[in-house]
Amino acid sequence: MTLLRIELGDALRTARRRQGRTLREVSSDARVSLGYLSEVERGQKEASSELLASICGALDMPVSILLRDVSDRFALDEGVAIPDTVPVELSRRVLSEDPLADGRAMASRV
Repeated sequence: MTLLRIELGDALRTARRRQGRTLREVSSDARVSLGYLSEVERGQKEASSELLASICGALDMPVSILLRDVSDRFALDEGVAIPDTVPVELSRRVLSEDPLADGRAMASRV
């Protein structure tokens, strides 16, 4: 069984290592103790949403990207196909909330 805390920790560790950063650097930037961050990365501690936001901020990574990565990991484990695009309903909603979207959409039609 896949556990959320393990997948979150693994995704955070992967992101940190990809940046070539140490636990100490990220814990300092996130204002989280080194030991606690280590436990989160190893999936031994459940991280609160506030803590995840702080760690993601230190990694200069949106929480949504972290959650997307974790979601993809769960989907793979569950054997679910992962769509490679944003659902049409979501992209329409995002575009409708973007004040420049109508102008860009019209320009792309011309």
